[in-house]
Amino acid sequence: MKALVLKEYNKLVYEEVPDPEVGLEDLLVRVKACAICGSDVQGLDGSTGRRRPPIIMGHEAAGVVEAVGSHVHGFRVGDRITFDSTIFCGQCYFCRKGQVNLCDHRRVLGVSCNEYKQNGAFAEYVAIPARIAYHLPDEVTFEQAAMVEPVSIAVHAVSLCRISPNDTALVVGAGMIGLFIIQILRIMGCGQIIAVDLDEKKFELARQFGATTCLKADSKDLGQHILDLTHGRGADLGFEVVGISPTVATAVQGVRKGGSLVLVGNLQAQVDLPLQSVVTRQITLYGSCASSGEYPICLDLIASGKVHVDALISAAVPLADGARWFGRLYAKEPGLLKVVLLP
Repeated sequence: MKALVLKEYNKLVYEEVPDPEVGLEDLLVRVKACAICGSDVQGLDGSTGRRRPPIIMGHEAAGVVEAVGSHVHGFRVGDRITFDSTIFCGQCYFCRKGQVNLCDHRRVLGVSCNEYKQNGAFAEYVAIPARIAYHLPDEVTFEQAAMVEPVSIAVHAVSLCRISPNDTALVVGAGMIGLFIIQILRIMGCGQIIAVDLDEKKFELARQFGATTCLKADSKDLGQHILDLTHGRGADLGFEVVGISPTVATAVQGVRKGGSLVLVGNLQAQVDLPLQSVVTRQITLYGSCASSGEYPICLDLIASGKVHVDALISAAVPLADGARWFGRLYAKEPGLLKVVLLP
């Protein structure tokens, strides 16, 4: 089969590779669409340590079942499916509690690190455990289904904290996940949604998806602006979707006393935390990791039109051209959002 292989850091090659092996509990999927995730772009140069060459990246994908392992039930050849990026064991303590994102033996498609190597879906075929697969509604295209994974991260993050009608929410970081969080918060009935980002070009989509106010992250007196919008208290809920010290500080300062803050972004392994502000103002912190079984909800939201993904897809292009589009994303080309590769 053909695949887009990270042969060495900053070098992607479209080439012939062996077909994946299909286990008794696996599905062989003919990939129809696989989106380029920001983590794939970040892994291109080796800075994350989680895309060690050679590796086939790609974990936001959808396709058609080509073959079914003999121990698999509920799927057949020809089924249209998508699948979780997380391969969970289904047997450990956390899996049995339904927290599959915390599985002791968790593997992620398209990742190569110290612990494991798991080829992903930038290829004509990928083999996956049937337990991570989901049938596609007729209304959802393959390109839209390739967006389910980032939607699920947003749904999972929002699900961690209690939301009351007309709550005010602060979203720091209006990138892909932040924009989906804004959509979910709107659906959940938040009365005011404040989006914060450095890039004003993101504000048009943020407003389109439900943000009531957009603020530049580097604007003078940002904290005071947030207080002015929230009766001097701060937001009831906060979502930090970047993962660096300045944005974490902004999120902590922007949440009211007794409020909740969900930490989603993780660009940096360690950040400075305004601990005294968290403690003395009794802010509840949540860490949000990937998703945990939210795919069916997300597929329904996309199928019903309640969550919009098409506006975030900048291009759908042949997998053979993947290296060039990776380069454009790596260079942070203005206006370029999600790119979907088509094997």
